[in-house]
Formats: sequence, C-alpha cells, structure tokens
Amino acid sequence: MSEIWCEMGAAGTRDSCSRVARRRRMVLRRTRLSSVAESDSMAAQAPDSRSKRRRLDVSTSEATSSKSCDAVCRVSLSSDRRYSTCTERSDAAVNDCPGYGVMSICGRRREMEDTVSIHPGFVASRHCDLHHRHRHPNHQPRKNYHFFGVFDGHGCSHVAELCKERMHEIVAGELEQRMKLKEVEPEKENEKGWWMEAMEKCFAQMDKEAVASGSDSKTKPCSCELRKPRCNNVGSTATVAVVGPRHVVVANCGDSRAVLCRNGSAVPLSSDHKPDRPDELQRIQAAGGRVIYWDGARVLGVLAMSRAIGDSYLKPFVISEPEVTVTEIKDEDECLILATDGLWDVVPNELACQVVSRCLRAATSRSNAEVDEDGKETVGGGLDKAKACADAAMLLTKLALARHTADNISVVVINLRPH
Repeated sequence: MSEIWCEMGAAGTRDSCSRVARRRRMVLRRTRLSSVAESDSMAAQAPDSRSKRRRLDVSTSEATSSKSCDAVCRVSLSSDRRYSTCTERSDAAVNDCPGYGVMSICGRRREMEDTVSIHPGFVASRHCDLHHRHRHPNHQPRKNYHFFGVFDGHGCSHVAELCKERMHEIVAGELEQRMKLKEVEPEKENEKGWWMEAMEKCFAQMDKEAVASGSDSKTKPCSCELRKPRCNNVGSTATVAVVGPRHVVVANCGDSRAVLCRNGSAVPLSSDHKPDRPDELQRIQAAGGRVIYWDGARVLGVLAMSRAIGDSYLKPFVISEPEVTVTEIKDEDECLILATDGLWDVVPNELACQVVSRCLRAATSRSNAEVDEDGKETVGGGLDKAKACADAAMLLTKLALARHTADNISVVVINLRPH
C-alpha cells in the first residue's frame, strides 16, 4: 500500500491535510476489509481452491469422514475418538489406533503441494500379541494395523494427492492378499523381508498409477504449467508408516523423514534420498545419469532428490523403490514423527524429539494427577495425552517457521505409549 504524503506549510494547511489523510486511510481500510470478506466468501464457495494467505490458522474438526485431513492448516486429535479420524472404519478399529496429531500448512510457498494420509485400522490383524500382553498385563494389545503417510509433491500437487487417495488402498490390498495366501502374520516370518517385498510392490504400483495419471489428458485440471497434454515432470516423496501390534514399519522414498523418539533420543527410521548420498550417486552414475550442483545437488541439475513417485522424465535415474525398516516397539518408545523436508531442513532430529517428548511428558504428568478414587485415569487425562500430540505437531511447525523454512510443512506425531 502506497504511503500518503502531504507537503505542509502553515498550521491551517497542516490540519486540513491531516484530516484528508485520515479520511483516505479510513477509505483504504474499508476497501481492504471488503476485499478480504469477498475472498473468504469465494473460498467458501470453492473449497478446492488454494489459499495464498500466509497466516497460521489452526482449526479442529469433529467430523469422522475420510476427507478430514485436507492440505490446509489443521490439527487432528484421535485419542478419545470424538475427533477427526480420517477413516470410515469401525469403532473397534478406531479405538485401537494410537493417538496422533497432524499439522499441515502452506508456509511461505504460494502453492500447497504437501498431503497427509491417516487411516486407523486399515488392515485387521488376526491374532493377539501375547508377548506384548506379557510385558503389560493391564494393557489390551493392538489388534490392527494403522496407516500414516506424508507426501511432498514437486512440480504440482496432483501426484501427492493421488498418493493420498490411493497409497493406503494399495498397501491394504497387498497385505490382506499376502496374509490370506500364506495364512500367517508378518510377525511370525522374517519381518524385514516380508515387509520389504510387500512395500516395494506397493510403491511400484503407486508409481505406475502416477505415471499413467500424468499421461492421461482426461484428468482434472491442475496448476501444471507444462501440461500440453502430457505432464511427466511432476512427482512426490512418500514416507509411509504402518503401526502394528508389535512393530513399526517405515517405507521411505524421497527426502521426507521418519524419526522415532526413544527415551528422549532420536532414532532415524529413514534416510533421505539425496543425489549426493554416496550410494545414490553411484547408482545414478551407473545408470548413465549425472548429478549437477545447481542450488544444491540435483539429478541432471533438475531434481533435488534421487527417489520419488512419478517424475517419468528422469527415469531410470530417479526410481520409486523404497527403503524399508522394521522396528520393534519397546517400552521406552514415546512417539513417531513423520514430516516433510519443510521441517527437517531447519530442525534437527534431536531437537524435534526433545520438543515432542516434553509435550508428551507434560501431558502424562497432568493425567497422573487426574485419577479417580479407584486409581483409573480420568477422561481429562486421556484428552491431555491426545492433545499433546497435536500441540507437539503445532510447536514443530511454528519452530520451522521461526527458523525461516521456505517450504510447505507437514508434521504427524504418533503416540506409541500403551493405551
């Protein structure tokens, strides 16, 4: 907004000029408020349009539809099940899900290309975890598998949106088929090999669908500038965590990251796929590609990651094969953090775990103080534990903004403590 300047001579001229300036400021203020109101009404009529405002709006939703984790600034609480659960599964499957908090904002970018996908109880387990019950006699073990995923798009958001819509369905179909054919749970086999084979197949199928969607001219319009009619320069990272009765399975493709907080210390469950990582650099060069340093290491001077879903124009240098880790849940495990590089570019693993650990421990101390005469935890204490995950996700997001991250930020905090 341009400033109003008046040259002042005599005292009378100064008074009249100040009145004129005051009137102009009032008119400009009313005009600005009316334009904001019109933009809000247009956003309400078109919910799919992306907002370019950079303020941090935090909202909680009590809906139970699968669309409750949109790519907007939102906090989701799930521990007491009255909040958003991002699924249409039965109440039993939802009650079995660990508490979690979600934060996803556009940040300082003009476009929102991150998406978050959460589906409690997306696959039912067929047995009770007797080993876990032995360690926690008063704890009812989890009987289902729960899906958590963050996807960071580049070039456009439609590949990340496709991953949000389809990845959990592909993983669920593959797991149910394998359990049905072999009639055995993954915990009773070689866990790493079982899950690695399943996840590699799922990511390959997701990549195939993403490439097909880019070549389909009938897909819905998006913000791709080079879509005439083929759009093959769009992709997305994919970091997926499946929380089961005894294990946390993480499959990662790209530079998003999963970090386990164990007794206050950070345990990385994924490794960023950067082009200058020694093994990735060797793989790219063996395939005939090059890594060019143009504002950082980039494949052919274009993409700043060596693995992704989509990006058909950079194959075979950029692949969709994930790296899979299978981690047994232990007593000292506090939480799992999934986030895009908008957080990890400016916040180290240890600092993120310290922030989340303090939030969870503060909630635990509050809940321990709120017990009834029989020694059972009150409803308020349970809500404190659920809200702690959302508070932690919010604090991490604000910390990334304070450290001047230039990317979209999506954070998921999952409480791994026993129910």
